[in-house]
Amino acid sequence: MQKISALLITYNEEKNIKRFLEDADYADEIIVVDSYSLDRTVEIAKTFPKVKLFQRVFTNFSDQKNFAIHQASNEWITFFDADEHIPENLKEEILKTVESNTSADAYYVYRKFYFKNKLLNYSGMQNDKAIRLFKKSKNRYKNNRLVHELIQCDGLVSKLKNRLDHYTYSSSEDYRKKLTSYSRLRAQELRMKNLKPNFFHFQIKPAYRFINHYIIRLGFLDGKEGYVISRLHAESVKKRYVFLNEIYEAQASQLINKNA
Repeated sequence: MQKISALLITYNEEKNIKRFLEDADYADEIIVVDSYSLDRTVEIAKTFPKVKLFQRVFTNFSDQKNFAIHQASNEWITFFDADEHIPENLKEEILKTVESNTSADAYYVYRKFYFKNKLLNYSGMQNDKAIRLFKKSKNRYKNNRLVHELIQCDGLVSKLKNRLDHYTYSSSEDYRKKLTSYSRLRAQELRMKNLKPNFFHFQIKPAYRFINHYIIRLGFLDGKEGYVISRLHAESVKKRYVFLNEIYEAQASQLINKNA
């Protein structure tokens, strides 16, 4: 019988971790890599006998997730986020898949996106998917991505039929904080690529992001929540270039002070 390792990285996830660990009852071991949470995340995790807990300083998502993969004892791995709920039909499909001698080395899982506990059917979330089931020997996260990390699969990728439930944040402010942290990491990525922000990045790209989510991807059909999501994503695009500009200014200031 094939064994499964369920992996999770955490930071201040006391609101989600109990449900996540209960959902992970299909796994033979659960690897939790915590970034020194300040809440009860670690305390709650320790109450589950299958959990192997590691605490490690967070540098970026890809690095932290690759560390977690290295700790797994089994070939088959699931790597969900703490705010993702795994329905019973998806659990059953995962178990059947790993026992089926499948030729695939990784599987996409489509996600149903909830904002303020309301299901969004549009707003750019219709086809939201991510690799959540994969073989340890064939997959790693790309090291050049600090955020919105991507699996690099050395093999065949397929998809599962059943969807997971992705619960983001219960308030606009919490979601804004999450997107802002992503914008900061994305700015660091862009600096490594030597991108210089200009009018196009500050004005056109944020406007297009809003139009894409709200109009092209039918966000207006999701009502008020669709508008809020579209606006927050547009705002996060602008912030990434504001943060990128701040990086350049800080580096220029350091150079001036060094030569003074």
